[in-house]
Amino acid sequence: MWTRRAKRYIDWYVDSKRYASQRTNDKLPYRIKKHQSVLLKRLGESDMQLQINKVTNLAIALRQITGIVIRPGETFSFCKLVGRPTQRKGYLHGMELSLGEARPGIGGGICQISNLIHWLVMHSPLTVTERYHHSFDPFPDDGRVLPFGSGATVFYNYRDYQFTNNTKYTFQVNLWLSGKCLEGELRIDTELDYAYHVFEKDHAFLKIDGQFYRRNEIWREKILKFESGRVIDTELVTKNFARVTYTPDVYHTESSTTS
Repeated sequence: MWTRRAKRYIDWYVDSKRYASQRTNDKLPYRIKKHQSVLLKRLGESDMQLQINKVTNLAIALRQITGIVIRPGETFSFCKLVGRPTQRKGYLHGMELSLGEARPGIGGGICQISNLIHWLVMHSPLTVTERYHHSFDPFPDDGRVLPFGSGATVFYNYRDYQFTNNTKYTFQVNLWLSGKCLEGELRIDTELDYAYHVFEKDHAFLKIDGQFYRRNEIWREKILKFESGRVIDTELVTKNFARVTYTPDVYHTESSTTS
């Protein structure tokens, strides 16, 4: 772990990227996308205190990100902005997913921020350059709004979430807590004449050789906003295939030779 972290530290100083670092309270004039996600969820037998602690962790982490401006040619790095979650900074034990299980960890739960930001970015012309997702699905859906596998997990600092602004526009990420939700928006300095629609295809639960898995595809359409939503491009964003650690209500049975 420390070898990987050391490599990342070196990369931050010697690579050719220009990392976004300036934050401002002044919002850019146009909103591209807004989203919110519920803070506390019913997760079976998981410790509710870990979720309560997560809210504290989110509040600390989002202060390092909200208002960040990403200019043309700049790269957003989640880990570089947030830094290492430590008790000294006020982070508490929250739930984190690691090595196929959910367990307590300092700063656990801040992936909810990277998940939300990734969803916003998928609705923009920004280019995702580094993203990881969990290799297993530990909990049944509880009012899931977004497609499975549309998030971005982070683990300081070698599992980062990064995107680069290869456009001529300037973007801004804003985050805040309100009531029962984490909320966020992606803003831009110039109104675009197009938008994106992100959707799921071919979702299924599978049972293969006694083990459950989940698969789907995430696609997006580029739409002209001022031409009655005419679709001008459709692309596959990602394919997901992950182990499931619970028993789905409905699933298909396959063998490993046909999966």
